[in-house]
Amino acid sequence: MPDALDAPPYDALLLLSFGGPEGPDDVVPFLENVTRGRGIPKERLKEVGQHYFLFGGISPINDQNRALLDALRKDFADHGLDLPIYWGNRNWAPYLTDTLREMAADGRRRVLVLATSAYASYSGCRQYRENLADALAALEAEGLTELPKVDKLRHYFNHPGFLDPMIDGVIASLADLPDDVRAGAHIAFTTHSIPTSSADTSGPVEDHGDGGAYVKQHLDVAALIAEAVRERTGVDHPWQLVYQSRSGAPQIPWLEPDICDHLEERHAAGVPAVVMAPIGFVSDHMEVLYDLDTEAKAKAEELGLPVRRSATVGADPRFAAAIRDLVLERAAAESGSRVTPCALGALAPSHDLCPVGCCPARAPRPAAAGADSPYA
Repeated sequence: MPDALDAPPYDALLLLSFGGPEGPDDVVPFLENVTRGRGIPKERLKEVGQHYFLFGGISPINDQNRALLDALRKDFADHGLDLPIYWGNRNWAPYLTDTLREMAADGRRRVLVLATSAYASYSGCRQYRENLADALAALEAEGLTELPKVDKLRHYFNHPGFLDPMIDGVIASLADLPDDVRAGAHIAFTTHSIPTSSADTSGPVEDHGDGGAYVKQHLDVAALIAEAVRERTGVDHPWQLVYQSRSGAPQIPWLEPDICDHLEERHAAGVPAVVMAPIGFVSDHMEVLYDLDTEAKAKAEELGLPVRRSATVGADPRFAAAIRDLVLERAAAESGSRVTPCALGALAPSHDLCPVGCCPARAPRPAAAGADSPYA
């Protein structure tokens, strides 16, 4: 992979994320954005908002994205990659449509998109592509004629620069456990629970069924981390993929087991300690700080079970370098060069272009940056 390209085909990178409130007055309007069209009463949103109010009504995700932007800009500058980086969100300022409008005004015409989700799923991939299509349609309706062409970076779940910081985090958490329980510690690899129907249809059509690409990719990452931990510590720790942050109606099946139920089950089985490794999250946002650091740790304390929570990737320089690697990989491919995508594990590197039928929506909607894009 070259350190940089003399004439990259892209003229900007867009960091595309979820967004979050930046103060108490933002919480309910933010949740209204997240749940728009689902008919959830404001009183229920206020109940959900209590998670945010515990932290002053501020989601950590915005500052974490700012830190990632700084890390990316430093890495790009240090390696001679002259690519401006912008930031837009799905649900809060800076809003995606405003950012794309700014990019168009700045003359950006070929844009690569980095979504802060490493895995295939409707909410983690296709919904972002729908957001891009909606934003481009809004700009078109405003009369903008020079719309940017957007391409999305491939999923990076099995890139070494995403894996290595998590491996270090698990090893550090194990080392922080008391000596008498460390060797028998269990690793609970956690990710966001999603409806089983969404999991089963995640990824390309050929991956549908039995949890789809979403579960396969997480299992691949968990196995890679567990093997690296064994190689570096000499201990083969048992592990399991578990889920957290379920938010759906109780009658709809979602991926299980939940992390709190899993802690109870492991404690009953005599496990002396657990490391919770949030491999499904790029940074320590609210669902990590509340669902793991608050709720799950309270459950473990109730059980008398020693637990540690390992770090997410965040703005680790190795992750920033991985994004540069993916940018150059995609730019080289767009320029007609032969490239070997970097990946580890049992699964091949993810596709560059989302195929038709990949992570389908509940109802058909336009989506950019894919084989079915109306803005190709």
